[in-house]
Amino acid sequence: MRTRLATVLLLLPGLAFLLIGFLVPSLAMLFSPPGTATGDILVRLGQMLTDPYDLTIIGRTLLIGLVVTALCVTLGFPIAYLLARMTSRWSGVLLAVAIFPLLLSNVVRTFGWLVVLGSNGALGQLLTALGLVDEAPQLLYTPAAIVLGLTQLFLPLAIVTCYSAVSQVDAGLDNAARGLGASRTRTFWDVVLPLSLPGIVVAATLVFAGSVTAYTTPYLLGGSGNRMLATQLFTYSSISIDWASASATALVMTVLVFAVSAVSSVVARKGATS
Repeated sequence: MRTRLATVLLLLPGLAFLLIGFLVPSLAMLFSPPGTATGDILVRLGQMLTDPYDLTIIGRTLLIGLVVTALCVTLGFPIAYLLARMTSRWSGVLLAVAIFPLLLSNVVRTFGWLVVLGSNGALGQLLTALGLVDEAPQLLYTPAAIVLGLTQLFLPLAIVTCYSAVSQVDAGLDNAARGLGASRTRTFWDVVLPLSLPGIVVAATLVFAGSVTAYTTPYLLGGSGNRMLATQLFTYSSISIDWASASATALVMTVLVFAVSAVSSVVARKGATS
């Protein structure tokens, strides 16, 4: 009883800070922004779900979020697996290099893509020099540019999350499977991957949530012709000062994140029981 009471007392400060500093402002923004009634927000939400322009933005945000999530998990998990199973003394250094971009500003990393993808950028000049194209293609301000930028932005997060999951899988299980005649490939698919699935689901959820709510990268790489929900939210809240539209947009973003999180939880539970 005393241990349980001590645990509750330790949790109370953090829970109070979370409630006051996060939940209260978030709920106020979603349901009661300045000078706006909840009914106005629901009306605007209904309009968004029937307006082709808003539906295009929602669909683009969802599609880009799913593509970025798939790329980050597909690229990040093999890297995490190799780093977790590496016995070299350089494994710690390589892990630090893999997650080093997390220490840099998102703006700095995104501006690097402006240099690479611009009309006079490095990639366009390379394609022209190789004779593959006569004129440098317009790579910037496209959905592909947003996907590249967000993948580079969240790949280190996927790596470090998957690395934590793989590290918790006993390497002795790999050796046992190999000793029973399983190949490296079958050991990876039948042993390591299923046991690491909860960590992979967490990585996918974090990447998707970050991709859907990212602002700087879609704004700089997508331009005004490829708006996402985050850039639209900024326009409503800071330029047009339309709080009803801003809250409706925030609600859509929140529902998308929670829906994908719920699906991920179901997948993780099924994977754990299979």
